[in-house]
Amino acid sequence: MVQIIAGKKGKGKTKYILEIANSSIANAKGTIVFLDKNVKHMFELDRKIRLINVCDYPIESLDAFLGFLCGIISQDHDLEEVYLDCFLTIAALEENREMIETAIKEVDALGEKYGIKFVLSVSMDKDELPESAREFVTIAL
Repeated sequence: MVQIIAGKKGKGKTKYILEIANSSIANAKGTIVFLDKNVKHMFELDRKIRLINVCDYPIESLDAFLGFLCGIISQDHDLEEVYLDCFLTIAALEENREMIETAIKEVDALGEKYGIKFVLSVSMDKDELPESAREFVTIAL
């Protein structure tokens, strides 16, 4: 249950992910969480969406990031959707891009197991993503 918004830095991915998150709140029956690397988009998000600044937490590896996600999932049984802006940064993958395929598979497995939709913005062109991840791309900029 992963959707990817792909495109190089500066292509407008954040605008799209904010629009999608804000439009989804109208039909949400559960909680929506938005993970970002800062809080500068706080006033652009609907007030019903929980914004978490991931950089406030010591996430320095993919395993730590996945543990962080599991913690969010475990504390909120009504969690319906999670939006991850700057996925490579907040998942500690910028210096470890060979782990992107593993990361997306793990996030997808969490989504399937717990019935959560994950929307990721990834600062890479669609054709730069691992082949197995390209099937998740819904918007390519």
